[in-house]
Amino acid sequence: MTSTDAKREENPAENRGDRGDRKDQDGARPARLSRWAKVPLALVVVAALLFLGSRLDLLPGFGGLFGEETHDRTGPTLLQSIQDLDRYEAASGNFQVVVDLEKDTKYLPDAIRGSRTLFVGAGTVSSYVDFGSISDGNVQVDEDRTAATITLPHARLGSPAMDADRSYAVSKQRGLLDRLGDLFSDNPADERAVNRLAARHIGDAAKDSELTGRAEKNTTAMLQGLLHSLGFTEVKVTYT
Repeated sequence: MTSTDAKREENPAENRGDRGDRKDQDGARPARLSRWAKVPLALVVVAALLFLGSRLDLLPGFGGLFGEETHDRTGPTLLQSIQDLDRYEAASGNFQVVVDLEKDTKYLPDAIRGSRTLFVGAGTVSSYVDFGSISDGNVQVDEDRTAATITLPHARLGSPAMDADRSYAVSKQRGLLDRLGDLFSDNPADERAVNRLAARHIGDAAKDSELTGRAEKNTTAMLQGLLHSLGFTEVKVTYT
């Protein structure tokens, strides 16, 4: 027996290091994490990484590491039709309204089913005078071509045009069932209802304003200036 064999016999535990688990000094094997115990740990690590990624913009030099990029892949715009307008846009009014739209369901509390939207709607309404219906009988000129009388229809109001840049939702309150429905909807929290309601209120406000009167005044000033430049000294514009 050689000296090397004798050392191996004196330390048999070292020779079995590759064939079994080593024990600690107390004789107990080190504890291992089970497979299911590693799942919560992995979730905690992922959540920590997501939180760190959302806060990197607060650190100098790391703001653009996970920055968002916007790509516009819109196709070409198609011209569908062209319409000739025989009217003079004489005035335009800017309006703003705060819409408070609430929807309730019978026998159910608002926390379960219901919604309430506070929406600021901004839009414009134009007032115009229709020149398409003017005929030769609407324009009378004297023999000296120094005086003219023009008869026009009263000014009208156009449809309200909502301004998307100045319209926004202040708050949205929805019940539990409404929130669950938004998860399966292609257009959650649809704002078309409040937009239509805002446009209707803006149109009603334009009717009560002096927009049509301003349009007729501006149209009269435009025609008088045009005919004066052509040599007419007296120009009278009436509205029927």
